[in-house]
Amino acid sequence: MRSTIGFCAALTCLVAGFWFVPAAHAQDRAAPPSATTPGPTAAPANISDKKIDATAAAVKRVAAVSQSYRDKIAKAPAGDKQRLVDEANTAMKKAVTDQGLSVEEYTTIVDVAQKDPVVRDKLLRRLQ
Repeated sequence: MRSTIGFCAALTCLVAGFWFVPAAHAQDRAAPPSATTPGPTAAPANISDKKIDATAAAVKRVAAVSQSYRDKIAKAPAGDKQRLVDEANTAMKKAVTDQGLSVEEYTTIVDVAQKDPVVRDKLLRRLQ
């Protein structure tokens, strides 16, 4: 169950929006697709093992970056918080793109994994 907890923690970071972006700067980020906005779709059969592998690696890296910056941001003086938030967002985007995924692909695959038990199981096995 430990891997499930780590996976859920990483997903929680993602589901919250693009990670650390505070509400005051929400207009600076791309809005995630809403239920009425057509977005990228990925049927489970269309997600290759290579993409699942890349997503699992990205989830691990995003979770590690998130944890390290969460502590830094919490302890930082108010004047430094935004700079650290920006650094964290950049580092998490890089953690995804370094795996050969766009942020949109990553988000779509994680979203599918949250809803589809077959994809979720594949991703969880790679996170162990």
